[in-house]
Amino acid sequence: MKKSSFTLSKDFKIAKIDNRLFGSFIEHLGRAVYGGIYEPGHPEADEKGFRKDVIKLIKDIDVPVVRYPGGNFVSGYNWEDGVGPVELRPSRLELAWSTTEPNTFGTNEFMDWCKAAGTSPMMAVNLGTRGPDEARNLLEYCNHEKGSYYSDLRRKHGYEKPHNIKLWCLGNEMDGPWQMGHKTAEEYGRVANETANIMKMMDPSVELVLCGSSNSFMKTFGDWEATALDHSYERVDYVSLHQYFNCNDGDTKNFLARSCEIENYIKTVICICDYIKGKRHSRHTVNLSLDEWNVWYHSNGTKFDRWSFAPHILEDVYNFADALVVGLTLITMLRHSDRVKIACLAQLVNVIAPIMTENGGNAWAQTIYYPYMHASKYGRGYALNGILDTTKHDTKDFTDVTDIDCAAVWNDEAEELTVFAVNRDFEQDNILSVNLKDFEGYAPVEHIVMAGFDLQAVNTSTNGRVKPVSHALNGVYEAESEIKLAPLSWNVIRYKKA
Repeated sequence: MKKSSFTLSKDFKIAKIDNRLFGSFIEHLGRAVYGGIYEPGHPEADEKGFRKDVIKLIKDIDVPVVRYPGGNFVSGYNWEDGVGPVELRPSRLELAWSTTEPNTFGTNEFMDWCKAAGTSPMMAVNLGTRGPDEARNLLEYCNHEKGSYYSDLRRKHGYEKPHNIKLWCLGNEMDGPWQMGHKTAEEYGRVANETANIMKMMDPSVELVLCGSSNSFMKTFGDWEATALDHSYERVDYVSLHQYFNCNDGDTKNFLARSCEIENYIKTVICICDYIKGKRHSRHTVNLSLDEWNVWYHSNGTKFDRWSFAPHILEDVYNFADALVVGLTLITMLRHSDRVKIACLAQLVNVIAPIMTENGGNAWAQTIYYPYMHASKYGRGYALNGILDTTKHDTKDFTDVTDIDCAAVWNDEAEELTVFAVNRDFEQDNILSVNLKDFEGYAPVEHIVMAGFDLQAVNTSTNGRVKPVSHALNGVYEAESEIKLAPLSWNVIRYKKA
């Protein structure tokens, strides 16, 4: 049996965690919208066609922000197609995913759904096939109260009050050659800067996310961020990161170390942001938006009929190993919450998602749902810079991988402390000693565990067996408490002040 220690102090704060760290993403892709969040005629649909069973699962996570409408989709999207009388909206050939988009769900429907789901919008503008003018028109439509062409058009469409959307993405993955309207870093940096300028002229309160590299393996990664930021640094608030993890080679030990990959990615982008800050002698700090992240590989190569409507594509069925990787990624983000302010698990329903549905049938939680829910529920407050002492191992691609990975969050208002931990060891328990330096009276009350499952175990519409169990702890304050972490386990250890 192995032993580790994790030492915590109130004084060692990383940052107050931005609740938007626990966001998600809905794109017009596959069955994310149609058959996912929106399915008129379903037994669980409300009067607007929103699936209440899906909303219930989303509310249990408490998703604070949802990015929309893409994704690759947005780079060819005409937002005007998705507003106004539904019967007058055009169907379009959607080139990003080779499907047909009926546009029966658009901007106003999304805003109505956000209210129903208890979340807020993160809207993306099309800087692929369109540009600054269309972006300012959409902003006027959404945020200006009245007395202008587009604000009055919104009112004509039945929405008298503005939507007041405050968080906007300046395009999507514009460095990707797969992207409609793909640009060089120079081209994108210039158009992003001009778009940001115009949008902030109209509404200075908006926050803007600049497109970073599509992933850390892009040949242009680093140069892209530096060039685009150099053009637009003073006018943007965040730069985006996108990262997906796979286990295509079947090496699960290496797969469980991939959180080291996102750790290095985050550190590198922080360095680039601060380099441009120094170069420009700026007082402005650009933070990070990890607005696409997840495990994604099970559904690669799925075949479907071209130009079909809402086909079953990218519907990864997640196993227990995937849940551990999602948990490890959340731990990594909490550790960097001083700069990672926004993150969006991609996506929310059906398409590489924690929630799955059947058309006309059930909705259920996938394995990855639970670490995401726990982090969102118990990860609000101050991230603490704990001192972890644990054994290490090497994998095919990574060295000095810790057997235990941990993060801690202190909610001072609720007087609660939560430790999130993953034991990556395949065989041995690990006794984690949690040392509370100055948390007088904080007693361990609950240990939530996901462990003991086959790594390939999955949940289905009729069998949701891969889920956590809760164990009550003694509730007695001690400066040091020992918690046994099972092999290959996700753990949430909760403390409350008596």
